[in-house]
Amino acid sequence: MYSVKRVMALLVAIVALGTSARDTQAGMIGFLLPLRGVVEKIRFSEPTLAPMAYTMFCMRYADECKPKPRVHTVFRGGATRLTKQRITDLIEVNASVNRSIAPQRNERGLAGEEWLINPARGDCNDYAVSKRHELLARGWPMRNLLLSEVVTSWGEHHLVLVVRVEGGDVVLDNLNAQIRTWSQARYRWVRMQTPANPDHWAAIAQAGA
Repeated sequence: MYSVKRVMALLVAIVALGTSARDTQAGMIGFLLPLRGVVEKIRFSEPTLAPMAYTMFCMRYADECKPKPRVHTVFRGGATRLTKQRITDLIEVNASVNRSIAPQRNERGLAGEEWLINPARGDCNDYAVSKRHELLARGWPMRNLLLSEVVTSWGEHHLVLVVRVEGGDVVLDNLNAQIRTWSQARYRWVRMQTPANPDHWAAIAQAGA
């Protein structure tokens, strides 16, 4: 867990590493709010089917769906420890992917849904899988990078990337520049990949359930 004072010190360090001040400040806001006092990790309920588009994604990008051997001892065990480098990873990847993909709605519904890595134009699915891809390339373990389907306040199904870190689950989202705890992302949570196997998805227990 990081105190506000320590996070501010990390912010200065990250700026010194070369991340733009605008992206750093935008990305860090969610981290300034303590994780204590909230449901820290998302709770699963019963197993459920993966989205059909995820199955098609795995056929296109097979390596993105196969757990890799643990080669980084820092990741042995459960959630990822938030070091300065790991915070930098989250901020840089979230900002760079949000910048690099021009938003484009899928007007064809489920029939036209494709999850593509780093396209020039795309929707929420493309942002989420691209961020997951970039963090995997930086050595993050697959078990802590979980795609999650949510429903927005206006009733639209939406895909985000949940990153499981020490202290709680945080959300990388193309609809918000801030990296927030999952309880700060005011969505109805539907289903998510499970840490044990990315091909297995589970429904998400609703608050108070």
